[in-house]
Amino acid sequence: MGIYLNPPIQRFEEAIKSDIYVDKTGMISELNKVIGTKQKYISVSRPRRFGKTMAADMICAYYGAIESRSLFEDKVVASESPNEWDDELGKYNVIRIVMTDFVKKDKSVADAIKLITARIISELREEFPNVEYDSEDLFYSLDKLYLKEKTQFVIVIDEWDAIFRIRKDDKEGQNLYLDFLRDWFKDKSYIALAYMTGILPIKKYGEHSALNMFDEYSMLYPMQFAKYTGFTTEEVEGLCHEYKMDIEEVEKWYDGYTVADSIPLDKRELYRAGEYERHKIAIYSPLSVVQAMRTGIIGNYWNNTETYEALAEYIRKDFDGLKEYTGILMNNGRMKINISKYQNDMTTFKSKDDVLALLIHLGYLGYDSETEEVFIPNREIFEVFKDSTSDDPQWQEPIEAMTKSIELLDAIWNCDEKTVADIIEWTHDRTDNKSYNSELSLSHTLQYALYAGQQYYTEFKEVDSGKGYADLVYIPSPKHTDKPLLLIELKNGKSPQEAIDQILSRNYSDRLEHYKGNMLIIGISYDADARNVDEGYKKHFCRIVRGGGLFDDKLATLEMSALNCNFS
Repeated sequence: MGIYLNPPIQRFEEAIKSDIYVDKTGMISELNKVIGTKQKYISVSRPRRFGKTMAADMICAYYGAIESRSLFEDKVVASESPNEWDDELGKYNVIRIVMTDFVKKDKSVADAIKLITARIISELREEFPNVEYDSEDLFYSLDKLYLKEKTQFVIVIDEWDAIFRIRKDDKEGQNLYLDFLRDWFKDKSYIALAYMTGILPIKKYGEHSALNMFDEYSMLYPMQFAKYTGFTTEEVEGLCHEYKMDIEEVEKWYDGYTVADSIPLDKRELYRAGEYERHKIAIYSPLSVVQAMRTGIIGNYWNNTETYEALAEYIRKDFDGLKEYTGILMNNGRMKINISKYQNDMTTFKSKDDVLALLIHLGYLGYDSETEEVFIPNREIFEVFKDSTSDDPQWQEPIEAMTKSIELLDAIWNCDEKTVADIIEWTHDRTDNKSYNSELSLSHTLQYALYAGQQYYTEFKEVDSGKGYADLVYIPSPKHTDKPLLLIELKNGKSPQEAIDQILSRNYSDRLEHYKGNMLIIGISYDADARNVDEGYKKHFCRIVRGGGLFDDKLATLEMSALNCNFS
């Protein structure tokens, strides 16, 4: 028994003896399926406070100590697999490394690797003295040990990604570290299981993982480890019953991380037919739930850590217009993002989607893998976002714009023409006035004003109608088919009624026949030539009717403008 080689089981014992312990030993059954196979390389990434270290303690206790049997024999792992749950118990030597013990701001990565090598080999010498070791070559030493003793190792690395957080700009050091891990693990006979845990997934270079032998289980795709990512609804309901807490309030504050489990073989045809969703699991923030149960107070237990500072920093930088999109999220919005380009570090950002992908891994956003949308998962995280923005006066403008955008959507759905015109005018006044006198400027203004509609619509510009082009078309997303299609025509120096007439006369809506009965035709205009002393200077006007190309008598369509027009 040593510090790194076969560490004491005390830490897992302490977890079990704690006043609140949620049994996640079922995870051992999943690991037993892959130990000693080609799938023996496991990388699990979760946010802080989501039980990563306790899982690492559990794995070390199970695989490395036969005396830990009593810790597991009355747990879930034993009840789920009563005949073989202990087949792998205590069967291996365990090497446990916590990378934050070695990776420091004031120490080079090369020095950290040398220290790791020296300490592990020192303990190997004590445990296996009859082996010839190379004190500077960990991999050769382990190979020699395996050949002589035929012993395999379970290697557990906690905080594996510390270098990408602590030395985030040290690219040379990061490459050296990744090479070290690859050489330690890849194609090595002494490896029975390699388990790494951290906040970030494995660093990518371009489209490829730097450690491609690992299977990754993250907040994006936890797969068979989904129910071990955090507390499940059933587990939280049990705690609320025991500690006399309101489950609805606990859900509101700490739930919201929806993750997807692997789909059972016998359910996959049902899934493809849209008839199976039980693989979706609601996950609660574990530490926050525990704190609420212990104190009896539901509130914000998200401590200010390095990840909190990262959130505030990225929002303040307003990378790629992130402030506006954060405003949408803070108003219960959802946004579709592309996560494929994110390089799994904290510095390589090419778009706002990369930053949002990072925030998923840090726990500040939930992610729906089927719709590819992000969202603020719960009240606690909303409070963190609010705290991160409240002291920054630069946030006043984007939040006000976001609020106006939401009001604009409601006004359109309720056919409130005056409010629509007023909000568009408010927005237009805040755009670049150098191009104020063009329909292109008005189009840009309207797109900006409707950015809150991203969670409901897909936007199309200059849509070919056969007899011309509709200026803007907003088509409802599959999740919001109750919302009306928006067909918008813009006019400079003409009335909004003339915009409506153009849509009708050119049958713009005929190509959108699928949406008949659920369509709003919107004409928006202003007079760019009005002088600043004229009554109509910079005034905008709006006309909204329902239908379009759906009735033989187009005048009848206009008469329907005030009828059945509430979609909010």
